[in-house]
Amino acid sequence: MLEKTTRMNYLYDFYQSLLTPKQRSYMALYYLDDFSLGEIAEEYNVSRQAVYDNIKRTETMLEEYEEKLLLFNKFQERTKLIEEMRNTLKEETLSRDRLSEMVERMAKLD
Repeated sequence: MLEKTTRMNYLYDFYQSLLTPKQRSYMALYYLDDFSLGEIAEEYNVSRQAVYDNIKRTETMLEEYEEKLLLFNKFQERTKLIEEMRNTLKEETLSRDRLSEMVERMAKLD
């Protein structure tokens, strides 16, 4: 569950501007503020099922945005490459070819 929550938080960060205000609010309360479905339903005076349906629909939308735009995927790759570059720079014998290859991989992400 933690992996899903973390993934949804990242997807929300990347794509929240594409959501409606209600979708943003429900997702923020549920994933960022750890509200229960019942608490959100009470806050908005709607049924628990309505909140659940909205969150599930929004999760699906976020996954579809990621499938098409790959912002989170590129972020993960970029983070991995930066860490690799840091480790390479720490090595006593710096491989110019290795560093060059990593820079090329980074450039291809965009």
